[in-house]
Amino acid sequence: MSTPDPRRRRRPPEARRRLAISLSIGLVLFAGAITTAFPLLWMIAGSFKPQREAIDFPPTLLPQEPTLANYLRLFTELDFGRYLGNTVIVVLIGGVGLLFMAMAGYAFAKFRFRGKGGLFFLVLATLMIPVQVTMIPTYLILNGMKLTNTLVGIALPTLVSGFGVFLFRQFMSTIPDEVLEAARVDGAGELRTFFQIVLPMSKPILAVQAVLAFITGWNSFLWPLIIASDQKLYTLSVGLALLNQQLAVDPALQMAAATVMVVPVLLVFVVFQRYVVQGFALSGLK
Repeated sequence: MSTPDPRRRRRPPEARRRLAISLSIGLVLFAGAITTAFPLLWMIAGSFKPQREAIDFPPTLLPQEPTLANYLRLFTELDFGRYLGNTVIVVLIGGVGLLFMAMAGYAFAKFRFRGKGGLFFLVLATLMIPVQVTMIPTYLILNGMKLTNTLVGIALPTLVSGFGVFLFRQFMSTIPDEVLEAARVDGAGELRTFFQIVLPMSKPILAVQAVLAFITGWNSFLWPLIIASDQKLYTLSVGLALLNQQLAVDPALQMAAATVMVVPVLLVFVVFQRYVVQGFALSGLK
């Protein structure tokens, strides 16, 4: 007489109930993800449609005759290559501020000096001031420095942020003091300790701030519009707004421009997603 296979035994009611709940939650999350991503998928698919197909009714989700003509027109007729180059330069200049914010966060986390608490309070106070309030003083300062209507003038206000200094300070507070003391005992100076020990240990928060700085510089609209009077210095966001004003009957071309604007941000976030989650988690330990 053969013995019953234990793998064929029926699952207990509690296990079946937990499985049903897990499947229900998964289906709800999947439906929510599809609903959230649908406008993005519609935009990307619409960017490959010809103009006549983009205005057809009823509309179709996928292009019937895919074409790259919209992207070619953006970069050959509408100067989006220049706007893209300007945006990349602004983002790269803003990336230099990561080093300054890391140094400030390290000083607030690991050094003792007079006025430390007051200075850190001022840094946090800047988070409560709307950006629009500081635009006129910033413009006057840059105008006095002859940096208006330049890419450097567009990027300078994004070099350092109070939130970035706060994130670095919170993360670097979790670095053990014993590691830094051991480096100093071995003869390492403060700069060597910072660059060879602190920065390599701060990769998660560097990735977080790099993503935030990239998004800030990439999506900047109002400040480039104010500081740059020459259309050759416009960034992608300003160029997209200009395109929407000029062309109101070509949704496929507008979707192609929006795709050029949005997809790089998504790619950067996907690449650094693991570090972003880890950095936010560790920066809140202390």
